Amino acid sequence: MNTDLTLDEALRELVSAEDFLDYFEVPYAATVVHVNRLHILQRFHDYLHRHAKDMPTDDAERRAIYQKWLAQAYEDFTKSDALTEKVFAVFQNVPTPEGGMSTFVSLDKVFQ
Repeated sequence: MNTDLTLDEALRELVSAEDFLDYFEVPYAATVVHVNRLHILQRFHDYLHRHAKDMPTDDAERRAIYQKWLAQAYEDFTKSDALTEKVFAVFQNVPTPEGGMSTFVSLDKVFQ
């Protein structure tokens, strides 16, 4: 990867979970990433989204924060699993009016 790129430019070139982990220099086990790649990236996105309002504009500062949250997202799945972490809405059981549980996700929530 070209080291002369801004952080935003570099991010646009990253394609896989491994690309992100390599770019941000987060050590990882391929077996963990193989099983949890989408969950790790979604958790990373969730962490960044929660802290977006406090994000600095300086690339070096942002890169350090991104590295921290990607490392945390990866670590979450070394200590747990996708069903326990419930990153995606389809894993989140919601009580129904009838008294049961549902994993239904309405179409308007799918693209949020």
